[in-house]
Amino acid sequence: MEAAAGSTWKGEESSPAGAEGHPASPQQEPGSPLPQLLPPVEEHPKIWLPRTLRQTYIRKVGDTVNLLIPFQGKPKPRATWTHDGYALDASRVSVRNGEQDSILFIREAQRADSGRYQLSVQLGELEATATIDILVIERPGPPQSIKLVDVWGSNATLEWTPPQDTGNAALLGYTVQKADTKSGLWFTVLERYHHTSFTVSDLIVGNSYSFRVFAENQCGLSETAPITADLAHIQKAATISKTEGFAQRDFSEAPKFTQPLADCTTVTGYDTQLFCCVRASPKPKIIWLKNKMDIQGNPKYRALSHLGICSLEIRKPGPFDGGIYTCKAVNPLGEASVDCRVDVKDLVPNVSLDLQFLADEN
Repeated sequence: MEAAAGSTWKGEESSPAGAEGHPASPQQEPGSPLPQLLPPVEEHPKIWLPRTLRQTYIRKVGDTVNLLIPFQGKPKPRATWTHDGYALDASRVSVRNGEQDSILFIREAQRADSGRYQLSVQLGELEATATIDILVIERPGPPQSIKLVDVWGSNATLEWTPPQDTGNAALLGYTVQKADTKSGLWFTVLERYHHTSFTVSDLIVGNSYSFRVFAENQCGLSETAPITADLAHIQKAATISKTEGFAQRDFSEAPKFTQPLADCTTVTGYDTQLFCCVRASPKPKIIWLKNKMDIQGNPKYRALSHLGICSLEIRKPGPFDGGIYTCKAVNPLGEASVDCRVDVKDLVPNVSLDLQFLADEN
């Protein structure tokens, strides 16, 4: 704490009393009252103002103001407070003066309590003063209006007007939010923006958007925000395709095998599969033949065709299932076929049985 102000002398200095005699007094007429003598000043009045109160003291509406200001002076000086040059409102402000300090108390501060408070400490003709600036603030009011000015591409331009009430404090800026009609959720686009117009970009094609703007000061955002009356419809740009001079390609072709069948040798009782690949448009009909005889519908065989890959499964072939197998593909533009040879052999005798037989003979 530092001294807020020095003592000031407002009258003429009086001559001190003698150590042995009484001070000189003028001739008094009979019946006149005796003059009252003031006690001598042992310590000049001085106010010790806390450093935090040397700048504007800011409180929010509803907060408590409790200021303790130390001072000095002997004998006890007289301390008085004023608000903007006038006496304090006793219904709102309480003051308690002690021997060495003075307390200013406001239970629930209101914006009307803002202003300049002055503490005066007087001791006879000597006086010390200190000034404290109090500012009571609250949230600002909402911007007065918001308007959707223009929509083009994936952008929307907004304009709004400042709020009528700034909450007794300077505005820190505006917060702009958007919401699409599908979800209804609000998302912040930017914060503490200082101008009253903005272009929102990167909006999603096919969505419709609403916008709102909050004002902000030291207390926070305004409790409400105006919303645009019109929706911003983000439409897909129309595309014009020119087909003039374009010749549509014909992809029709006769069947052609890109992967032929391969000859194979199988063992009696073990399933065997044959594979080949064919290309054709429109999709061809696949016919399987054995020794030039159609085997369609025979439960011993299972034929599949998918994306041009043709397969034939021979279930547990026997000695009579060997021969020449043919895969034929047919469509309106032609036909094609591939062949392969399938040999079916018996199982090889078990060598372990022969060894066991020789062991028994020995």
